Amino acid sequence: MTAPSGHVVLITGTSSGIGLASAIAAAQAGFTTVATVRDPQRATALREAAGAAGVDLDIRRLDITDGASIAACVRGVTAAHGRLDALVNNAGILRDRMLVNMTPEEWDAVIRVHLRGTYAPSHWAARHWRERSKAGEDVDGRLINTSSSSGIYGNPGQSNYGAAKAGIAAFTVITAKELARYGITVNAIAP
Repeated sequence: MTAPSGHVVLITGTSSGIGLASAIAAAQAGFTTVATVRDPQRATALREAAGAAGVDLDIRRLDITDGASIAACVRGVTAAHGRLDALVNNAGILRDRMLVNMTPEEWDAVIRVHLRGTYAPSHWAARHWRERSKAGEDVDGRLINTSSSSGIYGNPGQSNYGAAKAGIAAFTVITAKELARYGITVNAIAP
């Protein structure tokens, strides 16, 4: 993967795992990479991991469950970097428990982080790209969502997580159809 010069990618949920690896890989490929973390203490570890990999990241705090925080983040990225070319929705949590033991709070937390945490950044990025498209600019936006095989096949103890990931898969199919007219390609990965 090699980024066209100056392209900017925003990645949510970069504290560990897929998000961390994606942020480092994108920066190594030449993208200006904006990596988000919810917990400010995790930013230090992220900065150290980036340094060890020999890359710089624009690390920003983001509460994926707070609409105002998300809107401010996307606006801040476009203001600071002059553009946004790709969004990777990766933020997620687990609250695994068998259905009969799962609390409404555990259900809601997973649904809120995964589904709202995919919808809201996508909403603000798509608005940015649509405005550019309507202004006559050629838009080549990329929206990449993180689903999961758990949303397809299911795992015991993950009814909340599986439902959220299945929802993300459906969201991806629908938004791909809605946003293509503005030059936005929408895909999902399902690790």
